[in-house]
Amino acid sequence: MTNDVRFMQAALKEAEKAFKKTEAPIGAVAVKDGKILARAHNLRESKRDPLGHAEMYLLGKLANKLKSWRMMGATVYVTLEPCLMCMGALIQARVPRLVFGTLDPKAGACGSLYDLSRDDRLNHRIDVTSGVLKDACSKILSDFFKRLRKKKLTRRG
Repeated sequence: MTNDVRFMQAALKEAEKAFKKTEAPIGAVAVKDGKILARAHNLRESKRDPLGHAEMYLLGKLANKLKSWRMMGATVYVTLEPCLMCMGALIQARVPRLVFGTLDPKAGACGSLYDLSRDDRLNHRIDVTSGVLKDACSKILSDFFKRLRKKKLTRRG
């Protein structure tokens, strides 16, 4: 098993925590020197926080751990392609490498709608690997939204 798979499995465990809280099941971990330094998952609904994405919480935790806003040498693993806000934060934090599971065709800023990771106009570029455990990352999201739709139909019926 490659390190990317192992660390994406850890991100999926975070996504499962979000799922259980009825949050969009997106999880993230930050790794440096082969060790997980921070873990996070979406908390937008429960915290009523528009910035409550897994990546945003992860970067805050990692900054505290590293005692720096610069995330040099860290790799971020996230189950879903980051949105514009999260890619902006990853770039500002100088994250050198990002690994994500599945594309987000509605909000992705790492290849789907936009690709901020390679934009020469920005002062930092991120090396991106996509598709790691893509099927598992996609399935947890599909299952979550199916369950959500079912609940809404049950309430109306």
